[in-house]
Amino acid sequence: MSFAMTMLSWSLIEYNHKYQSIGEYDHMRELIKWGTDYLLLTFNSSATKIDKIYAQVGGSQNGTSEPNDHNCWQRPEDMDYPRPVQTINAGPDLAGEMAAALAAASIVFKDNTAYSRKLVKGAKTVFDFAREGGKRRPYCRGNPFIEPYYNSSGYFDEYMWGAAWLYYATGNVSYLSLATNSGLPKNSKAFYRIPEKSVLSWDNKLPAAMLLLTRFRIFLSPGYPYEDMLRMYHNTTSLTMCSYLEQFHVFNWTRGGMVQLNQGKPQPLQYVANAAFLASLYVDYLNASGAPGFTCGPNFITLAKLRSFATSQIGYILGKNPMKMSYVVGYGKQFPRHVHHRGASIPSDGKKYSCKGGWKWSNNPKPNPHNITGAMVAGPDRFDKFNDVRTNHNYTEPTLAGNAGLVAALASLTTSAGIGIDKNTMFSAIPPLYPQSPPPPPQWKP
Repeated sequence: MSFAMTMLSWSLIEYNHKYQSIGEYDHMRELIKWGTDYLLLTFNSSATKIDKIYAQVGGSQNGTSEPNDHNCWQRPEDMDYPRPVQTINAGPDLAGEMAAALAAASIVFKDNTAYSRKLVKGAKTVFDFAREGGKRRPYCRGNPFIEPYYNSSGYFDEYMWGAAWLYYATGNVSYLSLATNSGLPKNSKAFYRIPEKSVLSWDNKLPAAMLLLTRFRIFLSPGYPYEDMLRMYHNTTSLTMCSYLEQFHVFNWTRGGMVQLNQGKPQPLQYVANAAFLASLYVDYLNASGAPGFTCGPNFITLAKLRSFATSQIGYILGKNPMKMSYVVGYGKQFPRHVHHRGASIPSDGKKYSCKGGWKWSNNPKPNPHNITGAMVAGPDRFDKFNDVRTNHNYTEPTLAGNAGLVAALASLTTSAGIGIDKNTMFSAIPPLYPQSPPPPPQWKP
């Protein structure tokens, strides 16, 4: 949820003119506010210091036969079994991402002063919780309802990500100092050139955080004492973009033209969509700065080439693949009809199905009675094959986080209202970095 809201806010800040041109600007704000209103309810957002976050509602515990979110197949409105709330007293990763989401949304809603301030206050409070000494351990650790399903690999990337967004939202240089503190890339291995570190996901914010801070360097050029670290973030961002290109053989590619950012494992499209967004956004940053491209070692890469990568990957998702399958429900002539989704798979027949009784609809070989229009499914395997089978979530499961990346990528690539970004929108809360020039003296009169 938090990652999805951050991604949607980021895309709306950068491309608000495009959303307005297609009549989706207000709709996007409604979606983001739905998410941030929820997040504000998961902790005491009116306080300046908190000691817990309600991290998850429902879920499953391995080995149990009690009704839960994994062994029940029901419409959301029919779920009547207990869904315990998971409360965490430490969680720098979850809290860091929540801070990023609230801070980014505060920029979206800067025209609504009261709500924007509420979001900023919540972001500060939850980020202080993330940074609290003695409580810096992954939020999932030891929790059987969370760890097997949402296992977090670390939290230093969320520190960088959350701090960057809080700086943009508040202009407080303490957040910029943290975001550029050498300990964050060191502990997160940001500069190790490990391929997995260049893949944006709900669990790894490094490439997004470094791109966000590269934006700061490109357009505001703050200089000392931030320049050394920002330059390294900028260089690493360029290397991340290099890694996405097939010619450098960092990642394998399918024969049909999809980059295998998750190393051939199932559910690849969420990573592909995120990479397409980052690549397209980096092109727009460089284009707005007047740069014609960037270098990958001795190779000069034009902006058109990186943009082509982004468009090819979104094109693959939308149907330019060996299966001729659009992986977005409702788009194109051929799209998944057996999406792994409870509400979509159960007919509106006026009957309430029990926890076990609903499984007949999960196992039903017929297409879903309802299309979950706009949902991107998990995607094909490493051989470009896709099995439209409801019971196999590795092919047909949609996710909130994955679809947020798709929306962001589509917005960045559409030519509605032209191309490019508004480079000043992001910086509205940042005070001048240098002393203002004094006004000229009055004209001398004899």
